[in-house]
Amino acid sequence: MSAENTLAVSGLEAGYIKDLPILRGIDLKVRRNALTCIIGPNGAGKSTLIKAIAGLVPVSAGAVALDGRTITGIRADQMADLGMAYVPQTDNIFRTLTIRQNLALVLRRNRQRDQRLEELFRMFPPLRDKQGDPAASLSGGQRQMLAVAMALANKPSLILMDEPSAGLAPKAAAEVLDLARELTREGVSILLVEQNVKQALRVSDHCYILAEGRNQIDGPAADILADPIVGEIYLGRRRVSTP
Repeated sequence: MSAENTLAVSGLEAGYIKDLPILRGIDLKVRRNALTCIIGPNGAGKSTLIKAIAGLVPVSAGAVALDGRTITGIRADQMADLGMAYVPQTDNIFRTLTIRQNLALVLRRNRQRDQRLEELFRMFPPLRDKQGDPAASLSGGQRQMLAVAMALANKPSLILMDEPSAGLAPKAAAEVLDLARELTREGVSILLVEQNVKQALRVSDHCYILAEGRNQIDGPAADILADPIVGEIYLGRRRVSTP
């Protein structure tokens, strides 16, 4: 794998049922310290792809490499040790625990837990101010902020984010996606699945478009956002069938 890529996926086939793959030969790369988004119509396999990378969906063919190390089919409990974190769309925080307890839980094996807690609170001031409150009391945008802070806690090289703006008000959605963009300046690579297409393209460096479990188009996010033909076919301006 090139030194400039954090993640490389090649020929990936995966699905929930044996011999019925949802993903069919997916190729994908995530550059170091960049934000890469995956977009496409409902049922395209976007969330399945990110879960397969995280070891949450069985892989039947192909390979996943992180920082040059093959991690195909890893167990979920190995992610942190390998330098990867996953932020699911739902159930991504412990609602009955306080904010501080949520962060302390993911840092339980970190020998510098207290120091890292303070670093996270400096990065996310709204969480510091509410650290003793139950996570359930947070707004939707703040809950996603907590989920991102938990993912960032053990300093991963790559964070996988599955539709972080889902269900949020437009302002909160924009703030969450801006936060993802900001993380790349902290030395983290981001792979983002997102239905908020225009906002995702606005903050991303590179974009992959999936349809029917296959690669369709990829390129610089700004070029895809500006391309009228791509916009007509994939960004909702008119609906056509995939060949």
